Amino acid sequence: MDKTLSAYTEEHIVRYFDDVKRDGLKEHGFPRLTANMGILIAHGYREELKPLFIEMMDFCCENVPCVKAANDFSVKELIFCIMALEEKGGVDKSKTDYWRACLKTIEVQRCYNVYAKTPTDKVYNWALFTAVSEYMRQYIGLCDATEFVDLQIPTQLQWLDENCMYKDPNNPIVYDLVPRGLFAVLLHFGYKGRFFDEIDGCLKKAGLPTLKMQSVSGEIPYGGRSNQFLHNEAHFAVVAEYEAKRYGKEGDFALASAFKTGVKKALSNIEMWLEKRPIRHIKNRFPTETMYGCENYAYFDKYMITTASFLYAAYLICDDSIEAAEEDSAPYTLMLSKDFHKVFMKAGGYFLEMDTEADPHYDASGVGRLHKAEAPTTICMSVPCAADPSIVIDLEKKANISLCAGYGCDESYVFATDKKTGYEVIDHRSDGRLAYLKVKNVFESGKTVFTDYGLDENGLKVTVTGENEVAYMLPVFEYDGEKYTNVTVSENKLTVEYEGYVCVYKTDGLIADLNAKGGNRNGHYRAFCAKGSEKLTVK
Repeated sequence: MDKTLSAYTEEHIVRYFDDVKRDGLKEHGFPRLTANMGILIAHGYREELKPLFIEMMDFCCENVPCVKAANDFSVKELIFCIMALEEKGGVDKSKTDYWRACLKTIEVQRCYNVYAKTPTDKVYNWALFTAVSEYMRQYIGLCDATEFVDLQIPTQLQWLDENCMYKDPNNPIVYDLVPRGLFAVLLHFGYKGRFFDEIDGCLKKAGLPTLKMQSVSGEIPYGGRSNQFLHNEAHFAVVAEYEAKRYGKEGDFALASAFKTGVKKALSNIEMWLEKRPIRHIKNRFPTETMYGCENYAYFDKYMITTASFLYAAYLICDDSIEAAEEDSAPYTLMLSKDFHKVFMKAGGYFLEMDTEADPHYDASGVGRLHKAEAPTTICMSVPCAADPSIVIDLEKKANISLCAGYGCDESYVFATDKKTGYEVIDHRSDGRLAYLKVKNVFESGKTVFTDYGLDENGLKVTVTGENEVAYMLPVFEYDGEKYTNVTVSENKLTVEYEGYVCVYKTDGLIADLNAKGGNRNGHYRAFCAKGSEKLTVK
């Protein structure tokens, strides 16, 4: 949390505060920043910021009850801050009493933007943020939110799929984890209302696949909006800490330790990015002011501190008596529901993620992730490139790029990157040291291509079969916003050198440059392909 806050200089915080005083409280970034400063001060960090923090906290607590400034997200943060200061000290009791008195005046209709008025209202996770904020007001004795909270929860349970994953519009992966993390916070702080069993059952059922969806590099899955920000893995940590604690209480210490291992990996991924200078809030090295890889709402002041906010929620839930274990090396494959249309493979220190029906506003269909433990996550691919993305990409012409099959057509190629191509998973299994996947692609033209994937300690082996010329797209990482990779190409071998690692493509066919570029949240990629007649192997 302290490293996250260090991304904001004191001058930056003062400037931000001046802007908020001039323009009014409009969003939750500023209250989150304020609350995290107070939490750190309570724990003996950043005491030089105390006078500024007190002024900021006064402003937040005085204004939150009066304006609808995304307070749905903010109130629980301010209460966490008050609780930490009351427990640890750091400010006079008269101050925390004043902040309590301010927050006691909150009226739901005046303060919050989104909440359900009936149990069947079609509202998404904002209403759950509102419910948790009101529950935390109740927790510290400022209101009775029992009826309000129990009205919000059934509107959230309606969005769960068969695995109890949360279906936000277009099913972005981050916004599956966020509501489940909020459920975990509710239960951790003692919610025993009408929907306790449903919430607890949801968390338990979704927990195990969530663990298997985490890559060997500690990242949550790619897919959809708000992905590839540093706060992503903090959301995972909240859910995983809750499940570790659950299984510890049940006496299943192996499973409890497995979730702790997941937390450790997630934290290591966050810390790796926090060690880079200057600190960015997204996983690239483009200047922050360019907003490269970001949605218009995903600016630094809002999303940088969000990492600390959810790390603190994980900290509150954490049981330090449960220790992480050595990671299980057994290979596996995992398929999600049709709603999330994802396939995962893990074996031999490698991890693969495929999206069979990607949201074209953010991703391309095909394999969008291939990670190797300890290697840079971007050196092969961590998230695919979309031709028409809803994020800032500084390229004029952009192509869909993923690891996927294709075929030759009129001296060019057609690849399985968009919704014009059907995906059918024919087989997925793991055996000994190998994870295996077989996919059938049916193209708009009627052409059919089959692709076999085998993942083991030697990496990924792909075999493509079809009529006439077949091909397989090869993403080539080119630029991270600060430095270029070193790319070497020959007839049947292509290498990408980056940060002391090498990504190698080898084929029994020929390698061709598709003369196409694309961008994802991590940087710039070029598209190559391997091509052959009827059957093609790529390693």
